[in-house]
Amino acid sequence: MRKIKIEQLYHYLVLALIMLILVAPMLATIVYSFSTSWGVSLLPEGPTFDWYVSLWTDERFLDSLIRSLWICLATLFITLIFTFPVIFVIHYYFPKLKSLMNVVVVLPFAVPPVVVSVGLLQIYSDEPLAITGTPWILIGCYFIIALPFIYRAIENNLTAINLRDLVDTAHLLGANTFQAVWLIILPNLRNGMLSAIFLAFSFLIGEFLFANMLVGGQYETLQVYLYNIRHRSGHYSSALVVSYFLLILIFALLANTLSRDKRKN
Repeated sequence: MRKIKIEQLYHYLVLALIMLILVAPMLATIVYSFSTSWGVSLLPEGPTFDWYVSLWTDERFLDSLIRSLWICLATLFITLIFTFPVIFVIHYYFPKLKSLMNVVVVLPFAVPPVVVSVGLLQIYSDEPLAITGTPWILIGCYFIIALPFIYRAIENNLTAINLRDLVDTAHLLGANTFQAVWLIILPNLRNGMLSAIFLAFSFLIGEFLFANMLVGGQYETLQVYLYNIRHRSGHYSSALVVSYFLLILIFALLANTLSRDKRKN
């Protein structure tokens, strides 16, 4: 019994140490963002909200935040519009193609983002589609990034609800395919789709490489803005990082809540 308690204590100590290593940088960043100065002393000299006031009254920051939100939401909307019909057709009419699609949707992770960015710069820097430096090229890139998240979530949910039986039953009751999808299938996919949207959004809002290489300062997003102000006050940058993490945390918690509710149902 004593040996078991010692082993449990050892496990708890290791877990506490790992949590401390993971949490300490974030806690230091939070404290630094609320301090007037923190240099040679062990503790910050005084609390202040000036850095957050300066951040959230900065029009350049607000513009970059709005741009990032617009790009992410537009990407997710387009991804859902184009992805759901394809998944439905494959599941209901061509189930043998599911294995092929499972391979296709993970291909974006097989090519390094730097290679993709260089290729896109060469293709879309000249006419007839000179969209480098515009949000449209980012939406296209983000569509490819969000596709695996959205596809996997919808595909798993369609498998779980037994799509074919539901649609066939609706047909027997007099409904056409569109009515079956709109009135039966989509309501059953709501929680799963929202969860996938929030997870994909949390990933897209933090994407930097594509945004920096393809648009840069011509269409400054949140991550590019954070990179461009790296030489400003560390307190200001810390306030931006904390605000960014809070935004990601909110969407991650929403996704987790929806997933948990779905499992309960």
